[in-house]
Amino acid sequence: MPILTIQFPLPSFFSVLGLKSYICYMQIVIIGSGNVAYHMAKAFSLKGIPLAQIFGRNENELKKIAEELNLPYSTERLKDADLYIICVSDHSVEEVSKMITKKNCLVAHTSGSLPKEILSGEYRKASFYPLQTFSKSKDLEYEKIPFFIETENKEDQKLLSDLASVVSKNVMESTHEKRKYIHLTAVFACNFVNHLFSRAKEISDSQEIPFDYFLPLIDETVQKIYEIEPKMAQTGPAVRNDVRILQLHEQLLKDESLEIYKTMNHSIQKMYEL
Repeated sequence: MPILTIQFPLPSFFSVLGLKSYICYMQIVIIGSGNVAYHMAKAFSLKGIPLAQIFGRNENELKKIAEELNLPYSTERLKDADLYIICVSDHSVEEVSKMITKKNCLVAHTSGSLPKEILSGEYRKASFYPLQTFSKSKDLEYEKIPFFIETENKEDQKLLSDLASVVSKNVMESTHEKRKYIHLTAVFACNFVNHLFSRAKEISDSQEIPFDYFLPLIDETVQKIYEIEPKMAQTGPAVRNDVRILQLHEQLLKDESLEIYKTMNHSIQKMYEL
C-alpha cells in the first residue's frame, strides 16, 4: 500500500476533516534518543499519534525506545516526513538540523532557549517547547505539561498547537523572547532546586540520616505554593534574621556548601529587606 504524502500548506479539503484528523495522516519523525525524545515519542504513542520513525545516533537507546513503543528506528537513514521534531541537546540542534534536506516540510526543535532560526535548512521552522523536567525512568502526566509553540505562519501555528493539544490541555503561543524567560524561570524553579536537594542529601548522608525523613517536608514546601505566593511562604532562620542559628549552621559547613548557604541566606535577607 503506497504511503500517503501530505503537501503543505494544507489543501482546502482538510479544513473539512479538521487539522486533528489531518494529524493522523502526517509522516512525523522524532530525532533524538534522550529523555525528551523518549517522552515525546511515548506521549504521541499513548494518544494514538502515529510516528513514522525515531532517528538518532545512539543505537542502544533507540532500540530500547523502539521496542517499548513499537516504533521503527534508524541511525543511518532519515525517513522522508512532513514534520521533524528535533529532541537533542541545545549545542547539537543546529548541526542535527542540517541533516534534513527536504524543503517542503516543517521542522521544530524542543529547546527552551534557542530561536527557531537556529534550524539550518530551506524548510519551515518552528519551536515546540514542552515545559517539564524529563527522565526516562519517571512516568509523567503529559496532559499537564505546558507546550509553547512558535512558528513562521498561522497555518503551522495551528498545526503544532493542534498536535500538542492531543497530548496536553495546556498549549500556548510564545515568542522566542518570552520563551527565553520561561526557560530561565524553569532553571530557578527546577534545576537549582534539584541541585539543593542533592546538596541536602549529601549532608544527610554524611550523618547517616535517611533522606526519606525530609520527603514530607519537601512535599509540603511544594504543595504550599499552590495556595500561597512563594514570597509569603518563606520560613527559616534567614527570614527570621536568626543570627545565632545562621552562624551555627555555617560552622557545620565548608567549601561549596558553605558558599551556597551564605549566598542563599543573603538573597533571602535582601528580598525581605532584613
